[in-house]
Amino acid sequence: MEIDPTKPPQRLAPHAYALEAAVVQGDDDLADGRLVLLHDPDGHDAWQGTFRLVTLVRAELEPEMAADPLLPEVCWSWLTGALEARGLSYGEPSGTVTRAGSHYFGGLSERRPVTQIEIRASWTPREGMGGVPDAATHLAAWCDLLCQLAGLPPAAPTGPTEPGAGVVTLPQRRGPQAR
Repeated sequence: MEIDPTKPPQRLAPHAYALEAAVVQGDDDLADGRLVLLHDPDGHDAWQGTFRLVTLVRAELEPEMAADPLLPEVCWSWLTGALEARGLSYGEPSGTVTRAGSHYFGGLSERRPVTQIEIRASWTPREGMGGVPDAATHLAAWCDLLCQLAGLPPAAPTGPTEPGAGVVTLPQRRGPQAR
């Protein structure tokens, strides 16, 4: 996984920090995403707190997988499951799961069709000791989500409550991520 800081949005909160990441295997980007931590010391009614995490993650899928009618619900459960597997407390989750297919024509007709899944989500991390959330563990859970979206097998569990316990992996995508 390659993680780099990136410019955060300026108008969503008085304080923000953003990271972008890609799950890379050889020369292939299997999945990529962005995670933004927002902080408003005055709080925000919609957040029900003073911090908010916002993400966009995406990966290319096999067309047969994209046709699965339960795919959006499964992908959303990967997000909530990643947070819960790390023992995180959170609230006010919201978001979308979008699958899109592109077919190319004319001068682009030599490209193969592409199917992509995208999760846009936000949640309020519950504040712990000192009034701040455990941002490191939320980042780890987000990385788990990104790896799962990339089709990587979960880390070998050491116990029944560890991340990856009882998880079925999806087949890896066919080729490099189109950006």
